[in-house]
Amino acid sequence: MIRNIVVVGSGVMGRGIAYVGATGGFDVILVDVNPNALESAKKEIETIFEKGVRYKKITQEEAAASKNRFLYSSNLEEAAAKADLIIEAVPEQTEIKKSVFETIEEHAQENCYFATNTSTMSPTEIGSYGKRPEKTIAMHFFNPVQKMPLVEIVRGLETSDETAAVIKEVAEKMGKETVVINEFPGFVTSRISCLVGNEAFYMLQEGLGTPEEIDKAIKLGLNYPMGPFELGDLVGLDARLNNLRYLHSKLGEKYRPAPLLEQYVKAGRLGRKSGKGVYDYTKNEEAVEK
Repeated sequence: MIRNIVVVGSGVMGRGIAYVGATGGFDVILVDVNPNALESAKKEIETIFEKGVRYKKITQEEAAASKNRFLYSSNLEEAAAKADLIIEAVPEQTEIKKSVFETIEEHAQENCYFATNTSTMSPTEIGSYGKRPEKTIAMHFFNPVQKMPLVEIVRGLETSDETAAVIKEVAEKMGKETVVINEFPGFVTSRISCLVGNEAFYMLQEGLGTPEEIDKAIKLGLNYPMGPFELGDLVGLDARLNNLRYLHSKLGEKYRPAPLLEQYVKAGRLGRKSGKGVYDYTKNEEAVEK
């Protein structure tokens, strides 16, 4: 029985996962070693609760009850000792994930499950950082977590049937639809999304059209809810580039990052979070940096 969930990392994904965990009825501790990041997460989560009530996604009573199940902490060791499930949501960098998993392995209870919110990395490899690969799995949430309906659950080589079933139940209590798949680089969604987003950058690089035109063609012609540039700016062009580099190393040339994407990241044009990516958000959300 999963009652207590610890989410490690209070960035965009971590704070969203913590929110749906609390609204799903779990006691949640959101952990980050950076107090400023935690304070920022707390403010944004309060805003998400307010919007949820305003747009009648949850009632005032449900919001209050969820907030009472919410704690914030900078002490991973202490939080891990109380967890039934720990969901890691730190950046997609091997060293950082390895450090987190080594720490939680040392301090978590024997029956605690481990999940990684990775979009491309191997849950088998991540499971090797601890000593319970049968209890380790990937839970790939999507941004923004509170709005996107899917969790892609990815089994590693040694993930047990019991673990897959438990994590599926947890995701469903969070209000999510699920797919349970076996590990392969990029899973289902990231492989397709990275291909589309990267090809869009090649089109832009070749002068095929403006970002607005390319986004509009994909949205209206292929019925995508967002264009590839809109989505890239939302998830972060640096995150997209990291994913492409990983997939390129594992799956070959079709995932080689477009040079223009690399230039954008070098220039600090990372998307919404930096104020400018393909589009310029310092003016208005529809403006394009020419």
